[in-house]
Amino acid sequence: MASLFDPLQLGSLTLPNRIVMAPMTRSRADEAGVPTDLMATYYGQRAGAGLIISEATYVSPDAKGYSRIPGLHTAAQVAGWKKVTDAVHAKGGRIFAQIFHCGRVCVPVLLPAGVEPVAPSAIAINGKNYTDAGPVDFVVPRELAIVEIPSIVNDFATAAQNAIAAGFDGVELHAASGYLVHQFLDGSINKRGDAYGGSVSNRCRFALEIIEAMIGAIGRERIGIKISPRIKFNDVADPDAGDVYPYLTSQLSAKGIAYLHGAKQGDYGVHEAVRPLFQGAYFAGAGFDQASGEAMVASGKADAIVYGKRFISNPDLPARFASGAALADDNAKTHYSKGAEGYTDYPAA
Repeated sequence: MASLFDPLQLGSLTLPNRIVMAPMTRSRADEAGVPTDLMATYYGQRAGAGLIISEATYVSPDAKGYSRIPGLHTAAQVAGWKKVTDAVHAKGGRIFAQIFHCGRVCVPVLLPAGVEPVAPSAIAINGKNYTDAGPVDFVVPRELAIVEIPSIVNDFATAAQNAIAAGFDGVELHAASGYLVHQFLDGSINKRGDAYGGSVSNRCRFALEIIEAMIGAIGRERIGIKISPRIKFNDVADPDAGDVYPYLTSQLSAKGIAYLHGAKQGDYGVHEAVRPLFQGAYFAGAGFDQASGEAMVASGKADAIVYGKRFISNPDLPARFASGAALADDNAKTHYSKGAEGYTDYPAA
C-alpha cells in the first residue's frame, strides 16, 4: 500500500515522494514574460516537493492572458527559466513546465499591437479580465481559421523544446481552466462545424494533435496533461463531460505519456471517471489535505496528490506533513501582487 512519502517512477524520472506542487499563477515575471531572480528563490524554496509543476507559461506572444506571467518563446525567457530550474535542481528537486495559450481569456491590451484574441468560436466570456491597468472587459474573440491551427500546435511543440533547453525535467500541457485547449473540448464554447468541432473526437483533436507534436519534440516520457472538467471559471460548462473526458483519457493513455493530472473543481467526478482508463501515473488535485491525500494514494485511486495553496504558505510542505508540524495560512491579497511579500517570505517550520 503506497503512501505520500513513497517514491514514484515517472518515465525515467524518480520522484522522491508523491506530494506534487500545483501550477499556480503568481504574477512575478517581468512585463516581457521573463522569469525573475525572485521566482528562482520561490521555486527553490519548494524543491522538497516530489515534483513541482510551474505556473502556466504562455507559448507565443499571441497567447498571453494576464499581466506579469512568464513565457517560453524567447531566448530571454528561456534564460530566466534556466535560473529557476537550476535553483530547484541545486536543492535536489524536480520541475515540469506547464504551458498554455489563453485563447479567449486574452484581452487586446496584453497582446501585440493589432492582434485579436482567438478561440474555437466567436463567443466572449462574461465579465472582466484583471490587468495592472485595471479591469478590462473581455472581447468577442476571432474564430480561428482551420489553416491557423497547425501553427498554434507547433507553438506548443516549440515551447516544449524551449522548456527542456531551460532545464525543465518535462512539460505539462494545460488543457484545463477554460483556456484555449479546454475551449476546444467544451461544447458550450466550441461551436465549429469543421474537423475541430461537433463530435467528441473532433473537439478532442486539437489537444491530441498538440500532445503528438510535443511527443515528437521532447519524447512521451517527459509529458503530462492537466484537465479540470466543469471548473467554475472562465464560463466553462462541459455539458457532455461524461463523453469527452473518458474518450480523451483513452486516447492519451494510448499515446503513453507520463501522467494525467485531474483537478476536481466542478460537479463532475473526474478522478473516478478517468483513473481506470489511464495507464500512466495519475495525479489527483484540488481540495486535498494530508489525510485525504494519504487515503487517495493508499487506495490506489491516485499515484500522487497535487497541493496548491498549502505550498504557497508552507514552502517545506512535505517536511511539515512528515513531522506533523502546523501549517501556515496564506494571504490571498498577495497571490498576484508584486514583490517578495506573500511570495518568498513564508518561512520553513
